Amino acid sequence: MTLGFPTILIPAVREPAEEEMKLEQSEISWIGSINLIVVPLGCAMSGVVTTPLGRRRAMQLVNVPFFVAWLILHFATSSAHLYAALSLTGLAGGLLEAPVLTYVAEVTQPHLRGSLTATSSMCIILGVFTQFLFGLLLPWRSVALLNISFTILAVVALCFIPESPHWLVSRKRHEEARKSLQWLRGWTGAKAVEDELRDIQALFKKGNGISENEEETLAEKLSHYKERSFLLPFGLVCYAFFVGHFSGMTTLQTYAVSIFQMLQAPLDKYYATLVLGVLQLAGAGGCVLLVARAGKRPLALASTAGAALCCALLAGYDAYVRFYGLPKDEEIEKVTANTTAAPAQAAVADNPYSWIPTSLLMLLAFITHTGIRLLPWILIGEVFSANTRSGAAGLASAVGYIFGFLTNKMYLSMVSSLAIWGTYGFYAIVCFTGCIAFYFILPETEGKQLIDIENHFAGIKRLDNKVYRSKKRRVDVARLRDLKGVTNTTFEGDNPHEGRVSFIDITRFELNADERPSQRQSRTYC
Repeated sequence: MTLGFPTILIPAVREPAEEEMKLEQSEISWIGSINLIVVPLGCAMSGVVTTPLGRRRAMQLVNVPFFVAWLILHFATSSAHLYAALSLTGLAGGLLEAPVLTYVAEVTQPHLRGSLTATSSMCIILGVFTQFLFGLLLPWRSVALLNISFTILAVVALCFIPESPHWLVSRKRHEEARKSLQWLRGWTGAKAVEDELRDIQALFKKGNGISENEEETLAEKLSHYKERSFLLPFGLVCYAFFVGHFSGMTTLQTYAVSIFQMLQAPLDKYYATLVLGVLQLAGAGGCVLLVARAGKRPLALASTAGAALCCALLAGYDAYVRFYGLPKDEEIEKVTANTTAAPAQAAVADNPYSWIPTSLLMLLAFITHTGIRLLPWILIGEVFSANTRSGAAGLASAVGYIFGFLTNKMYLSMVSSLAIWGTYGFYAIVCFTGCIAFYFILPETEGKQLIDIENHFAGIKRLDNKVYRSKKRRVDVARLRDLKGVTNTTFEGDNPHEGRVSFIDITRFELNADERPSQRQSRTYC
């Protein structure tokens, strides 16, 4: 929501209604960029500041500066008030990155992690879209006041969910971690989550003879950030952010109206904004639905290749029009020569092929959000080791926002020197090389255990490119004697490896046909 609010604020302070403040162009330029400048700072601090508090408590407390910022915006009387409020929302938004991304990754089972992480990214797009809708219906001050209700609702809703079991284990609160897992896995018994709890405890076991109860020093904590298990995934996520931002979608979202005008696409700016928002939501929704079945790797490769094709075709179209012009038949020339024609009609007549760049840009918005735009946000929560996950999530998010800032900052100078065809030709090259690079460096993490992903980047054991899906076992009661018992179907550990021994107690019921229910024996097996 904080990312979408400047979009409705800028036109309101540029051409204000009566008794509203009016800002100069130099002041307005800061409204669009101050958020992107402050967010990386919040992201970089996110892991360090929020880790001692816990994931859930940090998410609740970060809503306090949001509450204050929306109040300042509602009662703002000067540009200084606007700058202070937007800086506060940017800082709070950055601080929120690490606890949200790590919480989603840590509480979900492997077969649900990709979809739920993509859902969190889709909610960001939904938040931006709601600001567009509110801006069409209400004044910007009323929108700021309405946004306060969402911060209150978030704090209240977070009271009803448990803390992350990973964070609880890292604080040696093992019994609370067990209860958290029981709640998260559908109110199961303690024995049903024992396997998963042991896996989490294994992630935090100390090495090199360090006692389990001995706290790590600052130097030991920082040493984890020099290991291969941090450096490789950090480079992968940063490169995914680079490709995602330089795929053309970041600049399209910011400069949609000017891009459409330069390409002579007859599209109203408000209509274009809503259509782009709908297509982004549709693409993100497609990612949520497909990632669990297709996997992250195929979606990333397909969306990056599709973005490269769209950018290349757009660059080719603009280059052809710029160097060779548009073919005109006699009928079009008559309409163009008619001075009484409406401006929109004349624009269409001047460029009868304006639907080509418009369609390509709309397709680009949809394709990028099915994969490459959401990929780094999905990877952040699962590719880093348990010892660096929170801090690495904040650092990687900061790098992502910096790339977004650089993309928008460089766009105007690139267009002035390279024109549209050169700019989008560059985006096409970035996407094409990114598709090739991802083919070799991006592992398939969908359905994999966090410890297996960590071992992959640590060089212990490579992941394969298969998508592991969880399947509930359906046991026929008549075959219980042959199966030697029945597994607990309420929770499944989602371990993709075969041959793993389960320590969950299994109760076997003897169901002989000639026995009465009271005579059935109950035995326990390990």
